[in-house]
Amino acid sequence: MSRHNLKNPINSIVIVAALGYFVDIYDLILFGIVRMPSLKAIGVAEDQLLDVGIYLLNMQMTGMLLGGILWGILGDKKGRLYTLFGTILLYSLANIANGFVTTVPQYAWMRFIAGVGLAGELGVGITLVSEVMAKESRGYGTMIVSGVGIAGAAFGFQVADKFNWHVAYWVGGGMGLVLLVLRFIVSESGMFEKIRKHDISKGNFFTIFTSRKRFFKYLYCILIGVPVWFVIGILVIFSPEFAQKVFHIPEAINGGRALMYHYIGASIGSFATGWLSQVLKSRKKALGISVTALTAMMVLYFTSFGFSATMFYVILFLLGIAQGYWAVFITTASEQFGTNMRATVTTTVPNFVRGSTVLMTLFFRYLKSDDVIGMLYAGCLIAAIVMLLAFLSVYKMDETYHKDLDYVEGVE
Repeated sequence: MSRHNLKNPINSIVIVAALGYFVDIYDLILFGIVRMPSLKAIGVAEDQLLDVGIYLLNMQMTGMLLGGILWGILGDKKGRLYTLFGTILLYSLANIANGFVTTVPQYAWMRFIAGVGLAGELGVGITLVSEVMAKESRGYGTMIVSGVGIAGAAFGFQVADKFNWHVAYWVGGGMGLVLLVLRFIVSESGMFEKIRKHDISKGNFFTIFTSRKRFFKYLYCILIGVPVWFVIGILVIFSPEFAQKVFHIPEAINGGRALMYHYIGASIGSFATGWLSQVLKSRKKALGISVTALTAMMVLYFTSFGFSATMFYVILFLLGIAQGYWAVFITTASEQFGTNMRATVTTTVPNFVRGSTVLMTLFFRYLKSDDVIGMLYAGCLIAAIVMLLAFLSVYKMDETYHKDLDYVEGVE
């Protein structure tokens, strides 16, 4: 098998990357699924569940922010495979340990360490897939990685629903360790091998900021993805509180079930948006359609007063379909930069997006505490900001569908 220019999207590299992202998403979203039962089990009071949940989520996202830089640099310096399986090992061990926590500080540190590990899997996996696939079909490869991977969230709910939260964390860690065995059927990217021994700058994160053009390309990539984690980190994870306190939905909303339906929608949306980008032969058009659809679904969410629980779950599902452009967004980021810094960009961009959840939740928490603003208007204000920036970024971004990726950044 050639090390790059594969035309068939069903190959060992895509399969391993998809399974890796499946475990990644399972572990990433698991906290949101088991947040309430696990916090109650370690003694957190009912009126503190939201605030402690925000704190732990922010610890995880801070870890991802730092881990994204670490793994991205290693991916460009040491290789895609070396880094890919290093991330899997770290988050697997952290999640096994997470099943044994008994205090909030222990929980926080395990979420932080797991976040560092979780930061690298997707970006490095997408980089590897992008570099080994032919440019005409690499969108299908990354579509499969994301579509299959996102289904890990639904599996996480099923495990958490049938077992307690301890077992759910142990299952995630165990799946990661099993996945490590598959590294032996995957070869390194041919593009990376071509530059491995060359005396050129590789994985220099600060290179992004030495060129105005590179910096704005990087910034646009981040801003396009931020709405995805606004939806997940605020609208979905805290949907039980929105449903009860804002929309006055009569039945209780189960946080784990909300995430499951949302991620089933996101899996469908990932396949649909990836397919759309291939059919239209344009990443920009697919992203523009998705951001528009996501805006419409947010309006529906914020006007769901008095809806039934079933209808509210349907809205969360539709939000998932609309925000399913994650794969196209990551692929676009990967296609924007040269081989010597592609892993750095593709790994840091999604983690800066995830890290933006810290700022958004802190801003949300500050705004909702105001008696005048409250949860609803806080959510609407942040939504308006992130969507306007996303539309602007899609408009300003370069089209990369036909781009040849075999070049070095800074000397091309």
